[in-house]
This record gives sequence, C-alpha cells and structure tokens, in this order.
Amino acid sequence: MIVDCHTHVGDHRHLSKDFVKDARTVSGNPKQEFAVDLSEHWEAMKPVQRAIVLGFRAHHVGYVVPNEYVAEYVNAHPEKLVGFCSVDPNDSDAVEQLDYSVKKLGLRGLKVGPIYQNVHPQDSRFMRLFERAEQLDVPILIHQGTTFCRDVSLEYANPILLQPVARDFPNLRVVIAHLGHPWIGECISLIRKHPNFYSDLSALHYRPWQYYNALILAKEYGVLKKLFLGSDYPVTTPAQTIEGLRHCNDVAQGTAMPRLSEQEIEDIIHRDTFSMLGLM
Repeated sequence: MIVDCHTHVGDHRHLSKDFVKDARTVSGNPKQEFAVDLSEHWEAMKPVQRAIVLGFRAHHVGYVVPNEYVAEYVNAHPEKLVGFCSVDPNDSDAVEQLDYSVKKLGLRGLKVGPIYQNVHPQDSRFMRLFERAEQLDVPILIHQGTTFCRDVSLEYANPILLQPVARDFPNLRVVIAHLGHPWIGECISLIRKHPNFYSDLSALHYRPWQYYNALILAKEYGVLKKLFLGSDYPVTTPAQTIEGLRHCNDVAQGTAMPRLSEQEIEDIIHRDTFSMLGLM
C-alpha cells in the first residue's frame, strides 16, 4: 500500500492575501498556488491507495480551513481518504473543538503548527491539546520546522522543543512534518529515542542535496523505518514525491558516497503508515 500522509485542501476563502504573498515572494514564483479544487486533489491522489487530508486553523497567518470542509470531503471518499482536523491553541474552546471534530465529524487526527499559530509548543495551550489527543488516541501531525511566512517566530520551530511532549505523553503518536527542516538532525535524534515519534518526507525532494543528506543521516541513525511518504500537496504531488525519492541517490553518482538501497527506498514508499498511526 502507498500512503500520502500529508496533503492539504482549502480554497481562496481560507487563505489570506498576506499568506499567499509571502509564499510567492520567498519561492520566487508569482503564480505559487495554495488554493485547491477538490477535484484536483482527488485526481492528484491517483498514484496512492490512501491519503491523509489535513485541515488547518492558524489565525495568526490567516490560514483557516474549516474542519467541516475537510470532513465533508473525506467522508465522501472513506475508502481512500482520512481527515485530520486542526485546532488553533489560541481558541479558548480548543479542546472542545478537538472533541467535536473527532466525535461528531469523524476526523481521525490533529494537525497543528506552532510557528503558524504563534504559540510555543510547550505552552500550556498546546499541552492541553496534546493531553486530550492522547486520551482520544488520535495521532498528531505537527509542522515543527521553518516556513516562508514573515510574521512568525522561528524560536518556536525547532523539533527539539517537542522533547517534553514526548516525555509527558508517551502514548501520543506524533508525525513531525518535513523532517523538521532545516533542523533535520534534531528531528532524527528525537524520533530515534521516542517510539511513538515519526516524521514525513514531504516537500523535501526538490532540494536534492539536503534531501540526500537527510536520508543518509536517517539511515546512519537507524530511523528509515520511522519515515513516512508525504507530498505536502498542492506544493508538490504524490507522483513527484515518489519519483524524487527514487532518484535521491542521483547527487552521489560517480562518487564513493553512501546510498540508499532500492529496497530501502521502496520500503518508505510502501510503508504501512495507517497501521503505524492506528488509523486502520
């Protein structure tokens, strides 16, 4: 089974002009697009058997996709799609929103992003959400890494800040998005020592040197088995992500540098992510 564990939906109503402007400025692509037509998302998921669809609720950067919007879409395709809600820890009823999304909307996990939501991951507003997610037995996908947005706090973004979360909530299943880039070493160190911490490889293959080094470091630390395939659609697609992973050794051609074996690459592509996250 091939699983894309990191895909986004949301249309123009859900994205602020500043969010899109920052993305286009940093990428150098004046046509960079984040708004997704649901039919386009469905078409892009053809190469995979299952996919996780993420909501997002980050008022600080103006990126708010209603959980009901995600639920309506994934509930129309339960054979393939699983939805994760998102809750902004700044909301006073954040825990109640999580309960509602899981118990009433049927969403199966939680997406958060401290750097986008402008809250330190060890803040009590986050810790109450982590505690409730552990009680509900739902996994978390957390953006714990850098971003293109200007008005954010990079000091909230290093994956190592999740160390107290791992200790306080040992049964909480956590996926760190994008290998925590650029703090990839910190992310690998963290997922190595905590059995319920994982990471995805989304939105990395188009930086081939960083990608190659990250994968070799993960191999040397023995955590390839804890890496999940993810695309970060619409930033990139599952097909492009799979192709990028299969070409991760290209930068090492003609050298004595280490490589991932074909089997190691295919193991990541075909990882049983849903079972590992308790989503089956």
